[in-house]
Amino acid sequence: MTTKTISLWRPVGPAELKLIEESGMKAFPPRLPEQPIFYPVTSEEYAVKIARDWNVPASGTGYVTRFEVRSDYLSQYQVQEAGGQAHLEYWIPAEDMDAFNAAIVGKIEVVRSFGI
Repeated sequence: MTTKTISLWRPVGPAELKLIEESGMKAFPPRLPEQPIFYPVTSEEYAVKIARDWNVPASGTGYVTRFEVRSDYLSQYQVQEAGGQAHLEYWIPAEDMDAFNAAIVGKIEVVRSFGI
């Protein structure tokens, strides 16, 4: 039986990418106290906008990661609209990160990078 997955994207800066690399490209790091929600997005275009327009000015570089998550796991969360129909994302509570990471199928890939 094949596991059904959903492709998601996550824009990250260099610090978060380093932590992902340290996991063997298999997990996102725990959220910091000021980050109660993890926001993977549903389109590469939206992730590119965030990486290019927010991560680059904040840290000098921005990366877009792509990964697959089991659809049965994601079914407990609703897709949220964040400022327009092109800006769709999941809101994963920080306390659910271990389960979210366990639902990732395969490796997290860097598919785009941006710099100053």
